[in-house]
Amino acid sequence: QVQLVESGGGLVQPGGSLRLSCVASGTIFIIYGMGWYRQAPGKQRELVASVTNGGATTYVDSVKGRFTISRDNAKKTMYLQMNSLKPEDTAVYYCNADVVVAVMADPINFWGEGALVTVSS
Repeated sequence: QVQLVESGGGLVQPGGSLRLSCVASGTIFIIYGMGWYRQAPGKQRELVASVTNGGATTYVDSVKGRFTISRDNAKKTMYLQMNSLKPEDTAVYYCNADVVVAVMADPINFWGEGALVTVSS
């Protein structure tokens, strides 16, 4: 089984910074695309940023210029550097990844359990 574990969440003041990490473990042959989603209470879950196996990135408009997604394939780890945080960034942030667990297998999508980010003064 594959596990995705997030860390780095917490309470931060507006304008502050946090860095989220997501470590993948278990039976993994290769990880394709990875992404960070977030969900605030009463809101739909949205894709915040994604990164392909080759390093190409995308961002939702609301975080462009403030957030940076990256990955370290050797460490099976993905990061989300969040700067200039705003109260509207408050949400549970989820790690998501498409994982090939064996040679010739189709990729399987996995979710982490989430990390709470609270931006408040």
